[in-house]
Amino acid sequence: MPEFYESFIHLTFIGIIALFPVVNPIGSAFMVSPFFEHLNRAEKRAAVTTITFYAFLVCMVSLFAGQWILRLFGISIPVVQLAGGIMICKMGWEFITSDEKKTSPEELAGDVDVAAYKHIVGKLFYPITFPATTGAGTISVLFTLSAHGAAFGSQAYFLNTGAILLSILVICVMIYFFYLNTKNMIHYLGSNGENIVNRISAFLIFCVGLQIGVAGIKSLFHIQP
Repeated sequence: MPEFYESFIHLTFIGIIALFPVVNPIGSAFMVSPFFEHLNRAEKRAAVTTITFYAFLVCMVSLFAGQWILRLFGISIPVVQLAGGIMICKMGWEFITSDEKKTSPEELAGDVDVAAYKHIVGKLFYPITFPATTGAGTISVLFTLSAHGAAFGSQAYFLNTGAILLSILVICVMIYFFYLNTKNMIHYLGSNGENIVNRISAFLIFCVGLQIGVAGIKSLFHIQP
């Protein structure tokens, strides 16, 4: 039995270490922080809770049905990477080109909170959860972690699957914590610092999307790095 727990803990750490770089809850939190700019604390908590739940669902579907869904539609991981990269680039470009927008008197009067929350509700899954938070990288890592030879119902199967589930839960807790508190961290930088972080985040979103898209193209055409 001690060997069972030791293996479980070992597999859990492997899952966390594998998922953390592709989800990158800290970096992703700074990337999506402009979406939460005009939300109050309660609205942001509700939005982040929904995003975390969506991220958990994406991971669950990827773990248990992702490969079957991709085979059903004849879609490969490189194509998912390319499409996801294009969507992230689009999101980053929208943030980069939003510099010229000015705050209206109505927004200053407080109407912006309602408008901003209604506006963000439709974006909680796409593009914030997918592909910005859990994208092609997350799907491919979960495919790899779940690819084992143990038969369904065996002890090894439940050991591996349980460890992956716990890894996903840990990552989701990280997503919730950093997404909810990023604004506080940015505020320590002051108003100018906040604007700088938002601008850099927008550029990084575009670069991340471009990198994912390039990785997909390399895989599609078998281009060596």
